[in-house]
Amino acid sequence: MIADNTLERHGLFRAKVPRYTSYPPANLFEQDTGRRVQAGWLDEVRPGERLSLYIHIPFCRRLCWFCACRTQGTRTLRPVESYVDTLIDEMAVVRAAMPERVSVSRLHLGGGTPTLLSPELMERLIGRLNDRFEFDADMEFSVEIDPTEAAPGVLESLAGLGMNRASIGVQDFEPQVQKAIGRQQSFEETADVVAQLRDMGVHSLNLDLLYGLPHQTADTLAATLEQVFRLQPDRLALYGYAHVPKMSKRQVMIDDSTLPGPRTRHSMAELAHSAFTHRGYVPLGIDHFAKPEDSLARAAANRTMRRNFQGYTDDPCETLIGLGASAISRFRGGFVQNAVATAAYADRVARDGLAGHRGLKLGPVENLIGEMISKLMCYGEINLASLPDAPGLDAYDVLSRVHHRFADVSSFDGARFILSPDAKSLTRVVAAALDASDRQEQRHSAAI
Repeated sequence: MIADNTLERHGLFRAKVPRYTSYPPANLFEQDTGRRVQAGWLDEVRPGERLSLYIHIPFCRRLCWFCACRTQGTRTLRPVESYVDTLIDEMAVVRAAMPERVSVSRLHLGGGTPTLLSPELMERLIGRLNDRFEFDADMEFSVEIDPTEAAPGVLESLAGLGMNRASIGVQDFEPQVQKAIGRQQSFEETADVVAQLRDMGVHSLNLDLLYGLPHQTADTLAATLEQVFRLQPDRLALYGYAHVPKMSKRQVMIDDSTLPGPRTRHSMAELAHSAFTHRGYVPLGIDHFAKPEDSLARAAANRTMRRNFQGYTDDPCETLIGLGASAISRFRGGFVQNAVATAAYADRVARDGLAGHRGLKLGPVENLIGEMISKLMCYGEINLASLPDAPGLDAYDVLSRVHHRFADVSSFDGARFILSPDAKSLTRVVAAALDASDRQEQRHSAAI
């Protein structure tokens, strides 16, 4: 076990670094990489290519205080209905801008609360999507589900439309913690939704948990984990709560004084890791776990696991198309993000068809750094021979310098850089060292 003073020396308990769900982080996106660039990159999608498709539903009936996602509250379905109309218009223009013979192999509905939609709205949205795009026979269709906003009719519609993977937000089952983050959700209603999904044939389930929440302790987290294990999820994601009230205004509702400190956060992450592995889950990257037979665990074993805006994935697609307000698309040439506010998004679709607002073009240097960070985040090591060429940047030199800085927790033999397994908690700190770009710390979360 690595000593706390070593972690302290490398800045784990004080560093503010990007999450590195993808590279470069979205806060570096620029205003001049918008609709025109988006149109050009859509045109460059290859005929016959298999795509990933992400649809963002930003609406929630309640706004959880801990959440930093792009969401907005609503008490009625009227704005949701209008939003679905805009989504349908956008998907038509996006599809027309791409070549023939492309298909969708991954479809993900995120939010917000996708299950806020009525069965009729959901069937209309997916039906029109199916009219525009060809769905692969083995398409993975995943949906983020809030058990407090998941009527049986909606779940039945989704299952009938082909949903075969569900991601359920749990965060924590301790009532005091739930009250402090504005998210009341009992174990019983969560278990009921899990049972419904399995009865409908949706057997691939993921649960999302958070550590570092207000009033959370090692004991309350351990109790939550015991309840989670009773649900037998196929995958688990354990994220550190990012308290960034300057970026997410609703987080001002959370009392800073009730948050556990960095060392307590670290011990919580270690406790959960031990509990997961003891129950037979395979640790993946820095914050995911899966049963050994799960496809993500197999991808990790085969070194085909990747990292994108949704976290760790076994998705092999090179192009990710994002539809909806704030949705991000990933092309070979870079990223494009739609207008964030729903009104601005709707205005852009109505005016131009495409909603691209900002983004970032990627050159060889960015692709090289991104690949190094992705390998580190996925596997804790970087093989020099597997990296792309980047004129103007020497990967050997970069890895040598990073190893020199982290010599007591890494090795580098000139061919492979390896972060010591017991130093996994430093992964994001090491990734920030690989990334030479200047950052504004207030935009990022604690390293642990």
